[in-house]
Amino acid sequence: MTRAPNRAGPASTEAAMEKCVRRSIFWLALATTFALSALALPAAPAVAATVRIGIIGGEDEDLWKVVAAQAAANGLTIKTVVFNDYTQPNEALERGDVDANAFQHKPYLDNQIRTRGYHITPVGFTAVWPIGLYSRKVHSPANLPKGAIIGVPNDPSNEGRALILLQRVGLIELRDGAGILATTADIVGNPKGLVIKELDAGVVGRVIDDLSAAVVNTDWALKSGLRVEDRIAQEPLADNPYRNFIAVKAGRENEPWVRTLVGAYQNDVVKNALTKIFHGTGLPAW
Repeated sequence: MTRAPNRAGPASTEAAMEKCVRRSIFWLALATTFALSALALPAAPAVAATVRIGIIGGEDEDLWKVVAAQAAANGLTIKTVVFNDYTQPNEALERGDVDANAFQHKPYLDNQIRTRGYHITPVGFTAVWPIGLYSRKVHSPANLPKGAIIGVPNDPSNEGRALILLQRVGLIELRDGAGILATTADIVGNPKGLVIKELDAGVVGRVIDDLSAAVVNTDWALKSGLRVEDRIAQEPLADNPYRNFIAVKAGRENEPWVRTLVGAYQNDVVKNALTKIFHGTGLPAW
């Protein structure tokens, strides 16, 4: 069978062309509408989330107001949850009561993980507060009398830190290999017969008048009313392992809000606020 030839005339051809043009105009108009709609939408923020951050009460509350303002500019809302001692923020983070915390250094976290089995990881450095030896009775470690009573923090990481400082200024000697978690049992030399009194980190500075001297964390020194003039020795800044950081539950470190949170802290605005709020005793660690 042969196929019949197409016998459409000029009128039918023009109709077909007109239909094709109309269809093209329709799809072009539709595409233009979508494009204009997309342009009209507001730009999405870098991240849109609300996170709960565990911190220690005091000057840090003022500093985190500055951090929160920086985060808000990128769509991240920060709600601070204030704790009164060092044992609470990691427990809250492990339970999921907070999304992150910012109060500790690596030796402290390492000990908490080892003893309590926490699943917590650092995500960004914040600041360092060099620990100091304070006294209102002498002006130099060398002037401490025999049998002087020296207060030190009693949590494992900060006690080791305090004892290392006492060794550095020549007051005691620790056994080889004692490391950053040294305890009073590691003291092998004590020429002045110093009495080392272990106290809660938040208490040791407040009882300074009952002691010959005390090793006090800088943040607690400020809370206790100690002045820079009361500090008779300080640990060095170079290669300091005690830089504080923001930490999150392991497995959440790559969530989008984490980078925004760290960036909200690590900037010049917060650096200036840190210096002002802590009177130069807290130093940027990033």
